Amino acid sequence: MLELSTEQIGAWVGSFMLPLFRIASLLMVMPIIGTKLVPGRVRLYLALAICVVLAPTLPPIAPFDAVSLRAILLIAQEILIGVMLGFSLQLFFHLFSVAGQIIAVQAGLAFASMIDPSNGVSVPVLGQMLLMLVTLLFLAMNGHLVVFEVLAESFITLPIGTGLSTNHYWELVGKLSWVLGAGLLLVLPAITALLVVSLAFGIMTRAAPQLNIISIGFPMTLVIGLVVFWLGLSDFLAHYQLLSSEALQWLRELAQAR
Repeated sequence: MLELSTEQIGAWVGSFMLPLFRIASLLMVMPIIGTKLVPGRVRLYLALAICVVLAPTLPPIAPFDAVSLRAILLIAQEILIGVMLGFSLQLFFHLFSVAGQIIAVQAGLAFASMIDPSNGVSVPVLGQMLLMLVTLLFLAMNGHLVVFEVLAESFITLPIGTGLSTNHYWELVGKLSWVLGAGLLLVLPAITALLVVSLAFGIMTRAAPQLNIISIGFPMTLVIGLVVFWLGLSDFLAHYQLLSSEALQWLRELAQAR
């Protein structure tokens, strides 16, 4: 009968199970793979496959008691690291979704909404369109491979059992303000153009009070908003390359991978 000692069980847990928790938590939270469109069983199988490949290359881990408070704390720490990395990617993707929603609200297109299949909530069509476009560009430019590379390097820069510093949490909070600022800069030309249109309609109302500005201004605002959105797509690739490079670089800094 096969008998395993406590040291053997601790070594097995440290070399395979702890990396699996970090990998699985990242895949459960990150965009594209972590959405409801991908079944949880598929994500778990993918996490197991990645863990089997990475486990032999990881630095050795000191054995410990697998059934102890320290083991529970180490598991929680690995889950926290994976969730932190995946959440930073979610912020990058939702940057474009928020930008599309801002344009839709300013152009009067907020009522044109649809159900987001990945999150199960109702969102404006423009925001969902930008989110789908960013997803295709992210996959086409091998952004997911960069994420897996950073994940593999994180086991060296953030070894199992080292713990997170306070700077990591402050960097994650600072990322929230970066997302809001980048989203506003992304839609600033469209907001400015629609503001000029609104001011023009206001001057027309003062000059000709008998003019029914609602019946004229609302459809014109919709048309001008779509035209501004269409013109803005001409520079979308340049904005995506800049923001994606900053987001992936920030992901490397968050994982302390150079």
